[in-house]
Amino acid sequence: MELDGYKIIVTGSARGMGAATVRAYVTAGARVIGMDLDQEAGERVARDATQAGPGSAGFMKVDVSKADEVTRAFDAAAEEMGGLDVLAHPAAIQRPGDASTVTVEDWDLMMAVNVRGTMLANQAAHRLMAPRKRGSIINFGSVSGLRPEPVAPAYSASKGAVHSWTRTAAAAWGADGVRVNAILPAIATPMYEEAKARMTEDQLTAHYWQNEQSIALGQKYGDPDRDLGPVMVFLASEASRFVTGQLLPVDGGQASVR
Repeated sequence: MELDGYKIIVTGSARGMGAATVRAYVTAGARVIGMDLDQEAGERVARDATQAGPGSAGFMKVDVSKADEVTRAFDAAAEEMGGLDVLAHPAAIQRPGDASTVTVEDWDLMMAVNVRGTMLANQAAHRLMAPRKRGSIINFGSVSGLRPEPVAPAYSASKGAVHSWTRTAAAAWGADGVRVNAILPAIATPMYEEAKARMTEDQLTAHYWQNEQSIALGQKYGDPDRDLGPVMVFLASEASRFVTGQLLPVDGGQASVR
C-alpha cells in the first residue's frame, strides 16, 4: 500500500482529517499538494510533513466552492507534480440549526462548500486523471447523511448529496479507470473537540447517547492519524483498485451502510 511516486491533492488540509491525510500520504512516500483557505496553517502542515518525509508536501490557498479557483489550482498542482493520481477531499463546513429556522444563508453556504465544492473538485480531478485511465477520488460523507439530524439539517442534507454524487460519479467514470468512494468518519478532530468544549452537561449527555454510545470499538471517536490515515492510504493505493462507488464508515461501528 505504499504510495511512492504518487501525486495527490488533499483539500481541507490545514487541520483535522485533512492534515492527518497529508501526513499519511507523505509518510507513504507521496508528493502532496494541500489546499485550504487557512494559508498559515496549511503551509505549516505541509512544512512539518515534508520535514518528517519520506515524501513531500506543498500548499495552495483555494476556496473549493469557486469554480475558477478550483480549476486553476488543480491545473497548477498537476503541472507542479507532473500529474494527478489521487484526490482526497475532506474540505467541508458545518453549522448547527433547526429544520424550522435554518437560514437561507447557512443552507446556501453549506451547499456551496460541501456539495458544489465536492462536484467541482471531483470534476477537476477526473479531467486530469481520465487521459491516464487511472485515479482514485476519496470524498467525505457522514453518518449525518444517513440519519435524521434535528440539530444540523443543512449539514445532513449536504452530506446526503455527497453520498449520492459519489455513487453517480463512480458509475460515470469507471470506464475512464477513475474510482470514486466516500468515507464516513467518526474522528476526533480539533473542530469536534472545540464543539464538545462548548456543550453544557445536558448537551454532552445527549451527544454521548446519539453519537458515542453506538461506537462499538470503545464508545469514543477515532484518532485522525492512527485510525483514519491508514484507510486513506488504502483507498489511494492499488490495494483498492477494484473498489468504487462505496460509502465506507470509518467510525468504530457507529453506522452501517447497506
